[in-house]
Amino acid sequence: MRSVFCDREPARVGYFQSVLENAGIATFIRNQNTNTTMAEMPSGLFFPVLCVVNDEDFERAKELIIEVRDGTPDGLPEWTCAKCGESVPGGFDLCWNCGHDRLAAE
Repeated sequence: MRSVFCDREPARVGYFQSVLENAGIATFIRNQNTNTTMAEMPSGLFFPVLCVVNDEDFERAKELIIEVRDGTPDGLPEWTCAKCGESVPGGFDLCWNCGHDRLAAE
């Protein structure tokens, strides 16, 4: 088990947990039920911490978090949805209009 992400906001930690879980990486959140809003100066020791269960997933988890956190690199070309013909930003893997997967076979 290794810690991969910590934040004062439980919702942000939960979001990254869903990103990793969707990628097949087993996780859990330490300090999930700790209330950090009660203290005047909350300590990072009590912030929610996202952990990967298997140490071998640590590097991949860090890469995914950085990729999602930093957003899509500039300059990715738009693509045209094969299903509905809509123009979709380069950072999207699913068509925003119809939900068709960019890489799905027809």
